[in-house]
Amino acid sequence: MKKLKKENNRRDFLKKCSLSTVPFLIPTIGLNAMSFEKTNDKVLTKNQSSVNFIYDGLALGPTEYLNKLQEINKSKPIEPDFYGGGGTTKLIEEEFAKITGKEKAIYLPTGTMANQLAIKLLNENNTKVIVPENSHIYRDEADAAQSVHGKRLIPVGKGKSYFDITDLKSTIDYTNKNEVFKSGLGTVVIENPVRRADGTFVPIGVIKDISKYCKENNYKMHLDGARIHIASAFSNISVSEYASYFDTVYISLYKYLNASGGAILCGDAKIIEQISHQIKILGGTVFQSWNNTSMALHYLEGINERWNEVVIKSEKLITALNKLNGISITSLKNGTNIYDLILSNEISLKKLAIFLYNEHNIWLGRANDKGIVKFTVNESLLTRDYTDILDAWKKGIEQARN
Repeated sequence: MKKLKKENNRRDFLKKCSLSTVPFLIPTIGLNAMSFEKTNDKVLTKNQSSVNFIYDGLALGPTEYLNKLQEINKSKPIEPDFYGGGGTTKLIEEEFAKITGKEKAIYLPTGTMANQLAIKLLNENNTKVIVPENSHIYRDEADAAQSVHGKRLIPVGKGKSYFDITDLKSTIDYTNKNEVFKSGLGTVVIENPVRRADGTFVPIGVIKDISKYCKENNYKMHLDGARIHIASAFSNISVSEYASYFDTVYISLYKYLNASGGAILCGDAKIIEQISHQIKILGGTVFQSWNNTSMALHYLEGINERWNEVVIKSEKLITALNKLNGISITSLKNGTNIYDLILSNEISLKKLAIFLYNEHNIWLGRANDKGIVKFTVNESLLTRDYTDILDAWKKGIEQARN
Protein backbone atom coordinates (compact mmCIF):
# COMPACT_ATOMS: atom_id res chain seq x y z
CA MET A 1 0.00 0.00 0.00
CA LYS A 2 2.81 2.39 0.91
CA LYS A 3 4.57 1.58 -2.36
CA LEU A 4 1.38 2.30 -4.33
CA LYS A 5 0.86 5.61 -2.50
CA LYS A 6 4.49 6.57 -3.13
CA GLU A 7 4.15 5.81 -6.86
CA ASN A 8 0.90 7.78 -7.08
CA ASN A 9 2.57 10.75 -5.38
CA ARG A 10 5.42 10.53 -7.86
CA ARG A 11 3.06 10.45 -10.82
CA ASP A 12 1.13 13.38 -9.42
CA PHE A 13 4.37 15.34 -9.03
CA LEU A 14 5.50 14.52 -12.56
CA LYS A 15 2.08 15.45 -13.92
CA LYS A 16 2.08 18.81 -12.17
CA CYS A 17 5.57 19.56 -13.42
CA SER A 18 4.82 18.25 -16.93
CA LEU A 19 7.40 15.50 -16.39
CA SER A 20 5.35 12.66 -17.80
CA THR A 21 8.31 10.38 -18.39
CA VAL A 22 11.86 11.38 -17.45
CA PRO A 23 14.16 14.40 -17.03
CA PHE A 24 14.40 14.42 -20.84
CA LEU A 25 11.16 16.42 -20.81
CA ILE A 26 12.36 19.13 -18.43
CA PRO A 27 12.45 22.55 -20.16
CA THR A 28 15.95 23.75 -21.03
CA ILE A 29 15.46 27.11 -19.28
CA GLY A 30 15.79 27.10 -15.52
CA LEU A 31 17.08 23.55 -15.20
CA ASN A 32 19.57 24.43 -12.50
CA ALA A 33 16.80 25.62 -10.22
CA MET A 34 15.05 22.25 -10.23
CA SER A 35 15.66 18.89 -8.58
CA PHE A 36 13.54 15.92 -7.67
CA GLU A 37 13.73 12.54 -5.96
CA LYS A 38 14.56 9.53 -8.07
CA THR A 39 12.04 6.85 -7.12
CA ASN A 40 12.37 4.55 -10.11
CA ASP A 41 12.59 1.02 -8.68
CA LYS A 42 15.32 -0.08 -11.10
CA VAL A 43 17.47 2.86 -10.11
CA LEU A 44 17.01 2.24 -6.41
CA THR A 45 17.73 -1.49 -6.59
CA LYS A 46 20.85 -0.93 -8.64
CA ASN A 47 21.91 1.75 -6.18
CA GLN A 48 23.61 3.72 -8.93
CA SER A 49 24.51 7.33 -8.40
CA SER A 50 22.96 9.54 -11.04
CA VAL A 51 24.99 10.99 -13.89
CA ASN A 52 23.25 14.01 -15.30
CA PHE A 53 23.99 15.81 -18.55
CA ILE A 54 21.54 18.58 -17.65
CA TYR A 55 22.75 20.52 -14.61
CA ASP A 56 25.93 22.31 -13.54
CA GLY A 57 25.92 20.39 -10.27
CA LEU A 58 24.86 17.07 -8.78
CA ALA A 59 21.11 17.83 -8.58
CA LEU A 60 20.74 16.30 -5.13
CA GLY A 61 17.21 15.32 -4.14
CA PRO A 62 15.96 15.91 -0.56
CA THR A 63 16.99 12.45 0.70
CA GLU A 64 20.42 12.68 -0.90
CA TYR A 65 20.88 16.18 0.48
CA LEU A 66 19.97 15.13 4.02
CA ASN A 67 22.21 12.07 3.81
CA LYS A 68 25.12 14.18 2.65
CA LEU A 69 24.60 16.66 5.51
CA GLN A 70 24.66 13.76 7.97
CA GLU A 71 27.84 12.46 6.38
CA ILE A 72 29.44 15.91 6.64
CA ASN A 73 28.32 16.26 10.25
CA LYS A 74 29.74 12.85 11.22
CA SER A 75 33.09 13.73 9.70
CA LYS A 76 33.22 17.10 11.45
CA PRO A 77 30.26 18.44 13.48
CA ILE A 78 28.56 21.30 11.65
CA GLU A 79 28.75 24.56 13.56
CA PRO A 80 25.50 26.56 13.28
CA ASP A 81 25.47 30.27 12.60
CA PHE A 82 23.24 32.82 14.32
CA TYR A 83 21.61 35.32 11.95
CA GLY A 84 24.51 34.84 9.56
CA GLY A 85 27.22 35.19 12.19
CA GLY A 86 29.70 32.48 13.17
CA GLY A 87 29.62 28.77 12.42
CA THR A 88 30.08 27.38 8.92
CA THR A 89 28.73 30.60 7.46
CA LYS A 90 31.69 32.52 8.84
CA LEU A 91 34.05 29.78 7.65
CA ILE A 92 32.80 29.87 4.08
CA GLU A 93 32.93 33.68 4.01
CA GLU A 94 36.56 33.56 5.08
CA GLU A 95 37.34 30.88 2.49
CA PHE A 96 35.79 32.83 -0.37
CA ALA A 97 37.64 35.98 0.66
CA LYS A 98 40.88 33.98 0.29
CA ILE A 99 39.84 32.40 -3.02
CA THR A 100 38.95 35.73 -4.61
CA GLY A 101 41.74 37.71 -2.95
CA LYS A 102 39.24 40.19 -1.52
CA GLU A 103 39.24 41.76 1.93
CA LYS A 104 35.88 40.37 2.95
CA ALA A 105 32.99 38.16 1.88
CA ILE A 106 29.40 37.81 3.08
CA TYR A 107 26.60 35.26 2.71
CA LEU A 108 23.32 36.36 1.12
CA PRO A 109 20.14 34.32 0.57
CA THR A 110 20.06 34.82 -3.22
CA GLY A 111 22.27 35.74 -6.13
CA THR A 112 19.81 38.40 -7.24
CA MET A 113 20.21 40.17 -3.91
CA ALA A 114 24.00 39.88 -4.14
CA ASN A 115 24.07 41.40 -7.62
CA GLN A 116 21.61 44.17 -6.82
CA LEU A 117 23.23 45.26 -3.56
CA ALA A 118 26.67 45.23 -5.15
CA ILE A 119 25.71 47.57 -7.98
CA LYS A 120 23.66 49.77 -5.64
CA LEU A 121 26.56 50.38 -3.28
CA LEU A 122 29.24 50.59 -5.95
CA ASN A 123 27.21 53.11 -7.93
CA GLU A 124 26.68 55.42 -4.94
CA ASN A 125 24.76 58.53 -6.18
CA ASN A 126 25.18 57.69 -9.85
CA THR A 127 22.06 56.33 -11.51
CA LYS A 128 23.36 54.45 -14.56
CA VAL A 129 24.88 50.96 -14.63
CA ILE A 130 26.28 49.22 -17.73
CA VAL A 131 25.22 45.55 -17.99
CA PRO A 132 25.46 42.83 -20.64
CA GLU A 133 22.23 42.75 -22.64
CA ASN A 134 21.93 38.98 -22.16
CA SER A 135 22.84 39.03 -18.47
CA HIS A 136 20.91 37.69 -15.50
CA ILE A 137 20.88 41.18 -13.99
CA TYR A 138 19.22 42.66 -17.06
CA ARG A 139 16.92 39.81 -18.08
CA ASP A 140 16.09 37.84 -14.95
CA GLU A 141 16.00 40.07 -11.88
CA ALA A 142 12.55 41.64 -12.34
CA ASP A 143 13.87 45.17 -12.91
CA ALA A 144 14.99 45.30 -9.29
CA ALA A 145 17.70 47.85 -10.05
CA GLN A 146 15.12 50.34 -11.30
CA SER A 147 12.15 49.56 -9.09
CA VAL A 148 13.95 48.97 -5.78
CA HIS A 149 17.29 50.73 -5.93
CA GLY A 150 16.70 53.62 -8.32
CA LYS A 151 19.40 52.51 -10.76
CA ARG A 152 19.03 52.56 -14.53
CA LEU A 153 20.45 49.60 -16.41
CA ILE A 154 22.01 50.31 -19.81
CA PRO A 155 22.39 47.10 -21.86
CA VAL A 156 25.42 46.50 -24.08
CA GLY A 157 26.25 43.77 -26.60
CA LYS A 158 22.86 42.77 -27.97
CA GLY A 159 23.15 39.66 -30.11
CA LYS A 160 26.64 38.85 -28.80
CA SER A 161 27.87 36.39 -26.18
CA TYR A 162 29.66 39.22 -24.37
CA PHE A 163 30.53 42.85 -25.00
CA ASP A 164 34.07 44.12 -25.57
CA ILE A 165 35.83 47.44 -25.04
CA THR A 166 34.63 48.81 -28.40
CA ASP A 167 31.00 48.05 -27.52
CA LEU A 168 31.43 49.65 -24.11
CA LYS A 169 33.02 52.85 -25.38
CA SER A 170 30.45 53.21 -28.13
CA THR A 171 27.55 52.85 -25.69
CA ILE A 172 29.00 55.31 -23.20
CA ASP A 173 29.78 57.86 -25.94
CA TYR A 174 26.28 57.55 -27.38
CA THR A 175 24.69 57.98 -23.95
CA ASN A 176 26.80 61.00 -23.06
CA LYS A 177 26.18 62.75 -26.39
CA ASN A 178 22.43 62.22 -26.43
CA GLU A 179 21.41 63.02 -22.86
CA VAL A 180 21.00 66.64 -21.80
CA PHE A 181 20.93 66.03 -18.06
CA LYS A 182 23.83 63.92 -16.87
CA SER A 183 22.84 61.65 -14.00
CA GLY A 184 26.12 59.78 -13.93
CA LEU A 185 27.46 56.35 -14.80
CA GLY A 186 29.16 54.60 -11.92
CA THR A 187 29.44 50.87 -12.53
CA VAL A 188 30.15 48.36 -15.30
CA VAL A 189 29.01 44.74 -14.90
CA ILE A 190 30.37 41.61 -16.57
CA GLU A 191 28.81 38.15 -16.28
CA ASN A 192 31.26 35.25 -16.55
CA PRO A 193 30.55 32.61 -17.67
CA VAL A 194 27.47 33.74 -19.60
CA ARG A 195 24.40 31.60 -18.89
CA ARG A 196 22.37 32.79 -21.88
CA ALA A 197 25.33 32.12 -24.16
CA ASP A 198 25.48 28.45 -23.13
CA GLY A 199 28.18 29.01 -20.54
CA THR A 200 30.61 30.92 -22.77
CA PHE A 201 33.49 32.41 -20.79
CA VAL A 202 34.64 35.98 -21.37
CA PRO A 203 38.27 36.00 -22.62
CA ILE A 204 40.66 37.42 -20.06
CA GLY A 205 41.99 39.92 -22.62
CA VAL A 206 38.53 41.44 -22.97
CA ILE A 207 38.21 41.72 -19.18
CA LYS A 208 41.66 43.36 -18.92
CA ASP A 209 40.81 45.96 -21.57
CA ILE A 210 37.52 46.86 -19.90
CA SER A 211 39.10 46.96 -16.45
CA LYS A 212 41.86 49.31 -17.64
CA TYR A 213 39.31 51.63 -19.23
CA CYS A 214 37.11 51.62 -16.12
CA LYS A 215 40.01 52.48 -13.85
CA GLU A 216 41.03 55.35 -16.12
CA ASN A 217 37.48 56.72 -16.02
CA ASN A 218 36.75 56.00 -12.36
CA TYR A 219 34.04 53.41 -13.00
CA LYS A 220 33.55 50.56 -10.53
CA MET A 221 33.26 46.96 -11.76
CA HIS A 222 31.07 44.08 -10.57
CA LEU A 223 31.41 40.44 -11.63
CA ASP A 224 28.37 38.21 -11.75
CA GLY A 225 30.49 35.09 -11.35
CA ALA A 226 27.75 32.70 -10.28
CA ARG A 227 29.60 29.85 -12.05
CA ILE A 228 33.10 31.32 -11.97
CA HIS A 229 34.84 28.07 -10.97
CA ILE A 230 33.47 26.44 -14.13
CA ALA A 231 34.85 29.29 -16.24
CA SER A 232 38.17 28.88 -14.45
CA ALA A 233 38.35 25.14 -15.16
CA PHE A 234 37.80 25.53 -18.90
CA SER A 235 39.75 28.76 -19.47
CA ASN A 236 42.72 27.92 -17.21
CA ILE A 237 42.37 31.34 -15.57
CA SER A 238 42.27 31.22 -11.77
CA VAL A 239 39.31 32.56 -9.84
CA SER A 240 41.64 34.96 -8.05
CA GLU A 241 42.87 36.42 -11.35
CA TYR A 242 39.33 36.86 -12.65
CA ALA A 243 38.34 38.53 -9.38
CA SER A 244 41.33 40.87 -9.36
CA TYR A 245 39.82 43.02 -12.12
CA PHE A 246 36.58 43.67 -10.19
CA ASP A 247 35.55 45.58 -7.10
CA THR A 248 32.92 43.02 -6.13
CA VAL A 249 32.32 39.39 -7.09
CA TYR A 250 29.18 37.29 -6.62
CA ILE A 251 29.45 33.48 -6.57
CA SER A 252 26.53 31.05 -6.27
CA LEU A 253 26.44 28.32 -3.64
CA TYR A 254 23.99 26.08 -5.49
CA LYS A 255 24.90 26.13 -9.18
CA TYR A 256 27.74 23.64 -8.74
CA LEU A 257 28.48 23.71 -5.00
CA ASN A 258 25.27 21.73 -4.45
CA ALA A 259 23.74 23.77 -1.63
CA SER A 260 19.97 24.23 -1.72
CA GLY A 261 20.45 27.99 -2.07
CA GLY A 262 22.57 30.95 -1.10
CA ALA A 263 25.19 33.30 -2.50
CA ILE A 264 28.49 34.87 -1.53
CA LEU A 265 29.53 38.44 -2.29
CA CYS A 266 33.21 39.35 -2.06
CA GLY A 267 34.90 42.74 -2.15
CA ASP A 268 36.57 45.53 -0.24
CA ALA A 269 35.64 45.78 3.43
CA LYS A 270 34.14 49.24 2.82
CA ILE A 271 31.44 47.70 0.61
CA ILE A 272 30.94 44.33 2.29
CA GLU A 273 30.50 45.83 5.76
CA GLN A 274 27.42 47.68 4.47
CA ILE A 275 25.75 44.56 3.10
CA SER A 276 24.30 43.03 6.28
CA HIS A 277 22.28 46.18 6.97
CA GLN A 278 21.01 46.19 3.38
CA ILE A 279 20.01 42.53 3.66
CA LYS A 280 17.98 43.36 6.76
CA ILE A 281 16.23 46.25 5.02
CA LEU A 282 15.14 43.91 2.22
CA GLY A 283 13.92 41.23 4.62
CA GLY A 284 16.64 38.78 3.67
CA THR A 285 18.11 38.15 7.12
CA VAL A 286 17.45 34.54 8.15
CA PHE A 287 17.88 32.88 11.52
CA GLN A 288 20.32 30.23 10.30
CA SER A 289 21.95 29.36 6.98
CA TRP A 290 24.25 26.49 7.99
CA ASN A 291 22.23 23.98 5.93
CA ASN A 292 23.41 25.84 2.82
CA THR A 293 26.86 26.98 3.86
CA SER A 294 27.99 23.63 5.30
CA MET A 295 27.07 21.86 2.07
CA ALA A 296 28.79 24.45 -0.11
CA LEU A 297 31.85 24.52 2.15
CA HIS A 298 32.14 20.74 1.81
CA TYR A 299 32.09 20.87 -1.99
CA LEU A 300 34.33 23.92 -2.11
CA GLU A 301 37.22 21.89 -0.74
CA GLY A 302 39.18 20.42 -3.63
CA ILE A 303 36.90 21.99 -6.23
CA ASN A 304 39.70 22.98 -8.63
CA GLU A 305 41.13 19.46 -8.71
CA ARG A 306 37.71 17.88 -9.23
CA TRP A 307 36.74 20.21 -12.06
CA ASN A 308 40.08 19.65 -13.74
CA GLU A 309 39.21 15.95 -13.59
CA VAL A 310 35.76 16.69 -15.03
CA VAL A 311 37.39 18.47 -17.98
CA ILE A 312 39.70 15.52 -18.69
CA LYS A 313 37.03 12.85 -18.25
CA SER A 314 34.44 14.71 -20.31
CA GLU A 315 36.89 15.21 -23.19
CA LYS A 316 37.65 11.49 -23.14
CA LEU A 317 33.96 10.57 -23.06
CA ILE A 318 32.97 13.01 -25.81
CA THR A 319 35.79 11.75 -28.05
CA ALA A 320 34.52 8.20 -27.60
CA LEU A 321 30.86 9.12 -28.13
CA ASN A 322 31.70 10.97 -31.34
CA LYS A 323 33.04 7.70 -32.75
CA LEU A 324 29.57 6.16 -32.50
CA ASN A 325 27.52 6.19 -35.67
CA GLY A 326 24.81 8.85 -35.60
CA ILE A 327 26.04 11.03 -32.74
CA SER A 328 27.85 14.38 -32.85
CA ILE A 329 28.98 16.41 -29.81
CA THR A 330 30.78 19.68 -30.45
CA SER A 331 32.27 22.31 -28.17
CA LEU A 332 31.47 26.02 -28.38
CA LYS A 333 33.88 28.89 -28.96
CA ASN A 334 35.12 29.93 -25.49
CA GLY A 335 32.85 27.19 -24.19
CA THR A 336 32.83 25.70 -20.72
CA ASN A 337 30.79 22.68 -19.61
CA ILE A 338 27.99 22.91 -22.21
CA TYR A 339 28.29 21.21 -25.60
CA ASP A 340 25.97 20.79 -28.59
CA LEU A 341 24.67 17.24 -29.04
CA ILE A 342 23.00 16.29 -32.33
CA LEU A 343 21.60 12.85 -33.17
CA SER A 344 21.01 11.56 -36.67
CA ASN A 345 17.41 11.06 -37.81
CA GLU A 346 17.69 7.32 -37.33
CA ILE A 347 18.15 7.72 -33.55
CA SER A 348 15.19 8.65 -31.33
CA LEU A 349 16.19 11.12 -28.64
CA LYS A 350 13.16 10.18 -26.57
CA LYS A 351 13.96 6.46 -26.68
CA LEU A 352 17.60 7.17 -25.85
CA ALA A 353 16.74 9.40 -22.90
CA ILE A 354 14.21 6.95 -21.47
CA PHE A 355 16.63 4.03 -21.79
CA LEU A 356 19.51 5.88 -20.18
CA TYR A 357 17.33 7.06 -17.32
CA ASN A 358 15.44 3.83 -16.61
CA GLU A 359 18.32 1.41 -17.09
CA HIS A 360 21.37 3.42 -16.00
CA ASN A 361 20.19 6.49 -14.05
CA ILE A 362 21.73 8.80 -16.64
CA TRP A 363 19.82 12.01 -17.34
CA LEU A 364 19.67 13.67 -20.74
CA GLY A 365 18.03 17.00 -21.63
CA ARG A 366 15.54 17.79 -24.37
CA ALA A 367 16.34 19.22 -27.80
CA ASN A 368 15.75 22.84 -28.72
CA ASP A 369 13.88 23.96 -31.84
CA LYS A 370 17.02 23.34 -33.91
CA GLY A 371 17.28 19.74 -32.75
CA ILE A 372 20.27 20.47 -30.52
CA VAL A 373 20.54 18.98 -27.03
CA LYS A 374 22.60 21.04 -24.61
CA PHE A 375 24.95 18.36 -23.31
CA THR A 376 26.18 19.59 -19.92
CA VAL A 377 29.03 17.97 -17.97
CA ASN A 378 29.57 18.25 -14.24
CA GLU A 379 30.92 16.44 -11.18
CA SER A 380 28.38 13.64 -11.50
CA LEU A 381 30.77 12.21 -14.11
CA LEU A 382 33.18 11.48 -11.28
CA THR A 383 30.69 9.35 -9.35
CA ARG A 384 30.67 6.49 -11.87
CA ASP A 385 33.28 4.50 -13.76
CA TYR A 386 34.02 5.89 -17.21
CA THR A 387 33.53 2.56 -18.97
CA ASP A 388 30.11 2.10 -17.32
CA ILE A 389 28.93 5.47 -18.64
CA LEU A 390 30.28 4.83 -22.13
CA ASP A 391 28.80 1.30 -22.28
CA ALA A 392 25.40 2.68 -21.22
CA TRP A 393 25.51 5.18 -24.07
CA LYS A 394 26.53 2.52 -26.58
CA LYS A 395 23.60 0.31 -25.55
CA GLY A 396 21.27 3.29 -25.49
CA ILE A 397 22.19 4.37 -29.01
CA GLU A 398 21.50 0.90 -30.35
CA GLN A 399 18.20 0.67 -28.47
CA ALA A 400 17.15 4.08 -29.85
CA ARG A 401 17.79 3.38 -33.53
CA ASN A 402 14.58 3.56 -35.56
